[in-house]
Amino acid sequence: MQQADFVIIGSGSAGSAMAYRLSEDGKHSVIVIEAGGSDIGPFIQMPGALAWPMSMKRYNWGYLSEPEANLNHRRITAPRGKVVGGSSSINGLVYVRGHSEDFNRWEELGAAGWAYADVLPYFKRMEDSHGGEEGWRGTDGPLHVQRGPLTNPLFHAFIQAGSQAGFELTDDYNGSKQEGFGLMEQTIYQGRRWSAANAYLRPALKRPNVSLVQGFALKVIIESGRATGVEIQRRGKTEIVRANREVIVAASAFNSPKLLMLSGVGPADHLRRMGIEVKLDRPGVGANLQDHMEFYFQQVSTKPVSLYSWLPWFWQGVAGAQWLLSKGGLGASNQFEACAFLRSSAGLKQPDIQYHFLPVAISYDGRAAAKSHGFQVHVGYNLSKSRGSVTLRSPDPKDDPVLRFNYMSHPEDWIKFRHCVRLTREIFSQKAFDEFRGPEIQPGSHVQSDEEIDDFLKEHLESAYHPCGTCRMGDRDDPMAVVDPQTRVIGIDGLRVADSSIFPHVTYGNLNGPSIMTGEKAADHILGRHPLPRSNQEPWNNPRAAVSDR
Repeated sequence: MQQADFVIIGSGSAGSAMAYRLSEDGKHSVIVIEAGGSDIGPFIQMPGALAWPMSMKRYNWGYLSEPEANLNHRRITAPRGKVVGGSSSINGLVYVRGHSEDFNRWEELGAAGWAYADVLPYFKRMEDSHGGEEGWRGTDGPLHVQRGPLTNPLFHAFIQAGSQAGFELTDDYNGSKQEGFGLMEQTIYQGRRWSAANAYLRPALKRPNVSLVQGFALKVIIESGRATGVEIQRRGKTEIVRANREVIVAASAFNSPKLLMLSGVGPADHLRRMGIEVKLDRPGVGANLQDHMEFYFQQVSTKPVSLYSWLPWFWQGVAGAQWLLSKGGLGASNQFEACAFLRSSAGLKQPDIQYHFLPVAISYDGRAAAKSHGFQVHVGYNLSKSRGSVTLRSPDPKDDPVLRFNYMSHPEDWIKFRHCVRLTREIFSQKAFDEFRGPEIQPGSHVQSDEEIDDFLKEHLESAYHPCGTCRMGDRDDPMAVVDPQTRVIGIDGLRVADSSIFPHVTYGNLNGPSIMTGEKAADHILGRHPLPRSNQEPWNNPRAAVSDR
C-alpha cells in the first residue's frame, strides 16, 4: 500500500500543475496516478508531429460520441490524452487564456472568486510569456508561451485580409485586447512541446515528496462520507493508494465524472441501474457537457507557398531529421501561427467566433489532404448553448463512458455556423489573398443557400476537442453543482475535482490554458492559502460593439 497527503488522479494540464504547487514548499507528499505511459519520443515532443499522437491508441483514450442526431448520426471523435501530461501531450499546442467575460460568467453561475479579476493573477503566475503584452503577461512562470516564426506569406495575408475587411488587429489576444486578427500563441519552448508534463510534472518529480504511479484508477474509496484513497489496477493486480488528506480527481471532462460515478457519487437512479452503491446522490455529475465545434474552410493556393510540398513521406522525414538534430525547422512549430477572435454580430460583449489559420489544406489528423497547394481555417462558433452528458456504459471501469454531446441542438448554433461560412468567404475574398486565391475546395462555391450550408455542416462539423463542464462548479446550495468554489465535492469530505470538468461554462478559445490555471488556483484552495490578490486591470472593449461586428 502506498500513501501520500494528496493523491491526484490524472497527470494532465490541471493535475501536473497541482502536483507542482502542492509539493512546492516541501511540507506535503503527493502521488500522481496516471493510466498512460511515457511521453518521451518525437511523436509527442516534436510540435510539427501533433497529428500523430492523437491518432495513436497508445496515447489517446480514443473515445467516440454516440451517434449525433443533428450531424447525420455520425459518431464524433473525442480524444483525451492517455499519457504523461494528459491531453497537453497530444493537443494542438495552442494557448488561449479565454475572454474576461468567460470568467465573469463563471462567477455569475455560482463560482464565487473565479471572475476575471480573480483568475488573471493565476494566468500571470503560470506563464513565461515570450513577446506578450507588458503588464498583462507573466514572465517567470513554468509555462513557456511563444509565437511562431511567421515565415510563410499566407500567415501575413490572413492577418492583412482581416484588416482589409474592417476588423480589429491585436498585438496580444492573451493581453488586454483579445478581439481581432493577430499572431497565435503556442506552448512550445526551444523547439519542443511545452506540455504540462514538461512545464510542471518533471520539475515536481525531482522533489523527494512527489511520485508518479502508473496505474488505472478504478474508483475513489469513500468511507463514512470521506474519500480515503484510490483503488487502482497495476500490472494486473488491484492496489490501494491511500490519501492522508485529500483525493483530487483531475482525469478530464470524460473520465472525472466517470470516476465519480464508479465511486458511487452521481445521479442516484443511474447508479442504481448500473448496480453501483450510491454514496451520494449528485445529479450534476456527468451533466452540462459542453464543447466547441469547428469545420475546415479550404481554398486552393495558386502559388506553391503552402506546406503541401512537405506532405510526402520523404519530406516529412527530412523535417523530422532536421528537428531531431537542431530542434528547429518546420517540426519546431505547430503551424498554427495566425488567428482571429471575432464577434458574429453587433451587440455582443465578447468575440464568439474563433479562427485558426493553417498554410495547408489538410484534416487535423493529417490523413485527408487536398491534392494541391492550399490554405485553410479551422473556424467555429465557440459559445454554443447546446448541452450534453457523460454517463456510464456499465459498472466495468474498463468500458468507455457514454458521450452524448447533443451537438447543434440549439437553433442558434445553425445561425452562427452559417455566418462562419459566409464570413470566411468575405475574409478570403480580400485583396491580400488575390495573389494566392484559387478555387474554394470546401465547402465549395456551389454551397450558398442556408439549406446547402446546413447539409455541408451536418457532414463536416467536427469537435475542436474542448470538452468541459461535467462536474460543474457552483454554489453549495445549487443542486446541479458538483464542486463548490474551493473545488470540494459537495457532500463528500476529502474529495475534490479540479480540471476542465468543473468549468461552469465553456471558455472562448482552447482549453489547455484555463485548465492549467484551474490547477494553479485549486492548489491554493487545497492548501488553505489566501488566493492571489485580485487584479484591477481593465481589458479593452470595442467602442463599436453595440453597433457593429467589427
